[in-house]
Amino acid sequence: MRIVIKIGTSTLAHASGRLNIRQVELLCKVVSDLKNAGHEIILVSSGAIGMGVGKLSLKERPKDTPTKQAAAAVGQCELMYTYDKAFAEYCHTVAQILLTGADVEDERRHRNFRNTIFRLLELGALPIVNENDTVATEELGIGDNDTLAAIVAESVGADLLVLLSDIDGLYTADPRKDDRATLIPVVEAITPEVEALAGGAGTGLATGGMETKLHAAKIATRAGTDMIIANGAHPALLYEIAAGKPVGTRFVGRKQA
Repeated sequence: MRIVIKIGTSTLAHASGRLNIRQVELLCKVVSDLKNAGHEIILVSSGAIGMGVGKLSLKERPKDTPTKQAAAAVGQCELMYTYDKAFAEYCHTVAQILLTGADVEDERRHRNFRNTIFRLLELGALPIVNENDTVATEELGIGDNDTLAAIVAESVGADLLVLLSDIDGLYTADPRKDDRATLIPVVEAITPEVEALAGGAGTGLATGGMETKLHAAKIATRAGTDMIIANGAHPALLYEIAAGKPVGTRFVGRKQA
């Protein structure tokens, strides 16, 4: 299978913004094993700004654009160094791709992006995609990495999109506030009732929430790609997901006629 895996900031970093070393090492081990099994994997990784916040010893995620971009510039270096080092232990080569909104909106640039991804996959490399937060502004940006991951999945014709988050999936209510909330295992269609279940952002270092994930699900499923929301705290769940076992919440892809 060709699988796009989006890794949220909460999966990569502690609340302080510092790298969650044990978590990242386990994640890279599982992804390497899936590649060894023959799957084509593309990672869409958050975490640049969050890691920059930690490395610059900032007290909180910056709100102004110049400081966000500065934190991203610092954090992206650490993020890719971490991935390069972790995947090299399992003999896998990583490649960095940074995008802005123009790279997916402009037909020629989008085609170049797709060609690069496909060639990297042919060469056995592991593409790691992130928004180019060092230059992206509100006018240029894609906005969040859930949407970016869905756009990547659509662009490469992925069989599956997996969003690793700080929650097990889509619930009937916010499980952090309502202990009666139950996990919804399968969503056949994103109805207004399903959209009404979306909440706000998760951790203070993250930008996405269930609303952005449902938006991503619309993009992916419209392209015929299944999408799964699962808890990034348990990277070994990726084995079960790749095997087709029920994990988290699966949104069923239905290509438009």
